[in-house]
Amino acid sequence: MSARPRRTITNSIGTVVGVGAFVAVIGLTTTASGQISAVFSETKASQVVISDAGATSASPTVYSFPRDADGIIDALNGVIAAGRTWPIPGGDIAIEPSLDPGAVSVVSPVHAASAGYLRALEPTMEAGVLTDEFHDLHAQRVAVVGKGAARALGITSVADSPTIYIRGSGYTVIGVLGDVRRDAGALNRVFVPASTALDAYGEPDDHSPATMLIRTHLGSAVQVSREAPRALRPDRPEVMRATPPPEVFTIESHVSDSLSSVFFAIAVVILVISGIGIANTTLVAVYERLPELGLRRSLGARPFDIATQIMTETALLGSIGGLVGTSVGVSMTIAVALAQSWTAILDPAVTLLAPLIGTVVGAAAGLVPAIRAARIQPVAALRR
Repeated sequence: MSARPRRTITNSIGTVVGVGAFVAVIGLTTTASGQISAVFSETKASQVVISDAGATSASPTVYSFPRDADGIIDALNGVIAAGRTWPIPGGDIAIEPSLDPGAVSVVSPVHAASAGYLRALEPTMEAGVLTDEFHDLHAQRVAVVGKGAARALGITSVADSPTIYIRGSGYTVIGVLGDVRRDAGALNRVFVPASTALDAYGEPDDHSPATMLIRTHLGSAVQVSREAPRALRPDRPEVMRATPPPEVFTIESHVSDSLSSVFFAIAVVILVISGIGIANTTLVAVYERLPELGLRRSLGARPFDIATQIMTETALLGSIGGLVGTSVGVSMTIAVALAQSWTAILDPAVTLLAPLIGTVVGAAAGLVPAIRAARIQPVAALRR
C-alpha cells in the first residue's frame, strides 16, 4: 500500500466520499429535524384555539363570542394577541377586481377577522398594513388579502388603494400578507373586519362557526386555555372549547420521519456507489499486480493467503477512508449549522460507528477482487 501511494489514495477517496456523505447527510437531517421540532414545539407551546361550541339544532346561526372578546382575552396574563375569525356564510365568494362588466370574477374564501386575529398570525407584510381596532370599531369597508389571493386578483401594490367588490360592495385593500407563522391557509383568503362582516353578512352559521386564535408567551398556553372559556362566557363556559392545534403533533412527526427516511436512503445509496467504485478500482489493481501475486504463489503462498492479503488491504483502506470521511462529514454538518445559525445535532452512534462502516464497505468491496486474485495460477501470472 505504501509502495503505491497514488493508488492507495485513489482507493481511499471512494470511502472518504461515501462515509463523509453518509455522516453529513445523517447529521444534517438530524439537525434539520431538530430545528423543525423546535419550531413546532414553540408553536404548540404558544398557541390556543377557542372554538364556538354553542350550536344547537334549533338555531341556524351560532355566535357565542361577546363583542369585546379580543379585549377580554388580551387582559389575561401571558397573552400576546388574540382575535376571532370565521368564513363568511355561503362558502367561497366571487370577488370582482372592478365593476367593469368585462372584468373576470375570482372565487376566493372570504373570512371575517378581528384585528387581534391578524396580529396573532404573526404575519410578514408584503405590502400595506393590517386592519386595526379603528376599522373594527367603525365597521370600515377595508380588506387584507393573503399573497395567494392577491395574485389571483391581480393586486401587486396597495399604494393606489385598490378596491375589490364582494357581493357588489366595495372594499379598499389596505394590506397584503406575505407570510404567516400560523394558519398558512390565511395566505389564500380575503379578510374583512369582524364588525363589518357581522353588519353586512350576519353571524356565522353552525356549519362554519367562529374560532379564536390566541398567541401566548412560551409556556402560557395551558394556563390560558384553562382561563379563556370562563373569561369569555362566565355564564356558559361550556360553549367555548379551548384546544391546542391537534395537527401540530402529527405534522411534526410526519415531517421528521419523512426527512429521516428519505435522507437515510440517500446516504445508503451513496455508500453502495462508493463500495462499487472501490471494488472496480481494486479489481483493476489486482490485474495490474498479477506478476507480483503469481510470484507469491510460486513461493508457496496459498489462495487463502492471497485472498486475505487483498481483503486486508481493502479493509484497511476502508478504515482509513472511514476515519477521514467521518471527520469531513462532521465538519460539513457543523459548518452548515453555523452558516444557518442552527444548533448542530450529531448522533454519537452514527459518528462512532462511521469508521467501522468504512471498514465493512472496504472489506465487502474487496471480496470479489480477493476471490479473483486467489484463483490466479502462478505460471500464467508469471508469463505476464
